[in-house]
Amino acid sequence: MPPLPALAALLPGIPLTPPPPLPAPAPRPALQRRATPASTARLQGTSIRINGLRQQALWLQDAGELWLPLEVLEGQLGVSRSPGANGSIDLEWFGQKLSVSADRQRSLEDEVAVPVNGLLEAVGVIARTEGQELNLQLPPRPLQAIRWSNQGVSGQRVVLDLSAPALVRSGEGRLLIGTEASAPQLEQLKQLGLSPSQRNGWLSVQIPRDGERLSLGGPWRLVLDLPVLEDGAPTTATTTPTPAPERDPRLVALQNQGLKLERRIGRIGSRQVLINSVRLDPRQVPLELRPLNRSDGMQGLSSLSQLARQEQALIAINGGYFNRVNRLPLGAMREQGRWLSGPILNRGAAGWKAGELPRFDRLMLVETIEDSQRQRWSISTVNSGYVQKGLARYTADWGSRYQPITGTEMGVLVRNGVVQQRYELGAMAPGVPLREGDLLIVARGGVSVPWQNGERLTLQSRPTSVVGEQPNVLGGGPLLLQNGRVVLNGTAEGFSSGFLSQAAPRTVVASDGKQLWLLTLQGVNNSGPTLMETALLLRQEGLQDALNLDGGSSTGLVLADVHTVKGRGVAAAVHNGLGLVPRLEQTRTQARITERP
Repeated sequence: MPPLPALAALLPGIPLTPPPPLPAPAPRPALQRRATPASTARLQGTSIRINGLRQQALWLQDAGELWLPLEVLEGQLGVSRSPGANGSIDLEWFGQKLSVSADRQRSLEDEVAVPVNGLLEAVGVIARTEGQELNLQLPPRPLQAIRWSNQGVSGQRVVLDLSAPALVRSGEGRLLIGTEASAPQLEQLKQLGLSPSQRNGWLSVQIPRDGERLSLGGPWRLVLDLPVLEDGAPTTATTTPTPAPERDPRLVALQNQGLKLERRIGRIGSRQVLINSVRLDPRQVPLELRPLNRSDGMQGLSSLSQLARQEQALIAINGGYFNRVNRLPLGAMREQGRWLSGPILNRGAAGWKAGELPRFDRLMLVETIEDSQRQRWSISTVNSGYVQKGLARYTADWGSRYQPITGTEMGVLVRNGVVQQRYELGAMAPGVPLREGDLLIVARGGVSVPWQNGERLTLQSRPTSVVGEQPNVLGGGPLLLQNGRVVLNGTAEGFSSGFLSQAAPRTVVASDGKQLWLLTLQGVNNSGPTLMETALLLRQEGLQDALNLDGGSSTGLVLADVHTVKGRGVAAAVHNGLGLVPRLEQTRTQARITERP
């Protein structure tokens, strides 16, 4: 992108130097178009056509109400989401707001779905069902104007003034916006570094990796906040085609050292499964397996690509389970000896040391708090979003502040083994700051904590398996294979019968005794394998140990910063992942090679 003062010379007649703030266009009357009345019959499908573009996604129409997954609303329509009080979800779309209480959310296979009739109708979307396909239409209207301003160190803000609300689809660094841009407007967007194109009613623009978008109403507009590069220059899009990730020079070099990337069709019975596999001997290939998680604590979701970039992982798969509504972890995650999130329900887990193959087993932590009178109380969970009656503990690895997960919690803050602060029911509502070394004991479900300020407490903790003694651990479940045998027992790991029988995309971490395997499995003209089919298929592949991770829409594989696998065609937000990161000595070697004349 040329320096900003030069842009006006490139575009005669189009003012690109920062103008005074433009007066906002006058608000327009609300749209009168109404969504097509829905049938009262129960219909369910796996395909959605959005302004002519087909998308693999789940939907449900039940008793006249249409339910869509949150990932579809955010990634394919452009709805903004934020957590509300008491498990509710707040949605906003071009000024239209909808709060969905916890009892109005439902599971759609492994996804959280919400009723959307009112939201679609308010924005003007026409919804029709055609067999197992849902057709959503919002006719594109002309793009009215383009405004931009320099935000200093924050980057650049581009505002698209719209004639009406528009569908906004995101993925792979591009936005598809359901609006019609003129030739001069396309040229203006090009000079702003957005590499635009217009086709079939969709305006396509390229945005930076960390760019954000927000739809606003009254007047209708789409706001794009574009960050700056590390050197302070404005971020611009590139028109250079992205090479196939397998041909990335870094991956090519590693493949010459033993890394294997494979994509092929497997078969289990009469069903075909697309298998993407990453294989390596961690003792030979200079890649280190690491848990991937957000740097700002355990609450929140990110894209798998963002998690990979944060740790400089060349390869990444999605990780363990999480609550998609409150965005909290539901399983084991340990990094360099610290329990960022503890195991639950004796579910399967993999644990490893750097440069070694993982170990696999079911895992729990047995923890107690002992007072000076040698009385003991059991701790049920550690840094977890899994809520049950009893005591749970939280540390600064959870985040800088603990916010109550339920409405009936009390607790004590322990520092250097001594109770510093007692919190009665409701007293933790503003949040409890946590610093390094703090231990917050939280009581739920009517359980009381008997300790007072100044009382000394001792924590005792041990894992039920050697897997939990490894410095790095990631939990999932169910455990599929162990020592070459199928050990699938989802009921023992607390999974429902519906989950166990479900066919879905899968993500697996495994070992054949010589190599580490990271795999994704997707159905070919089918929903995907069941858990038992997955276990049998992996045993056919010669694997000895295998752990199922989160799947469905969470299933993902990133190669060299390219999101090559998306479980149901949508790059869903996830809580954590597994990444292969170049070892330090490998990074230094590559840097020396680059510096040679």
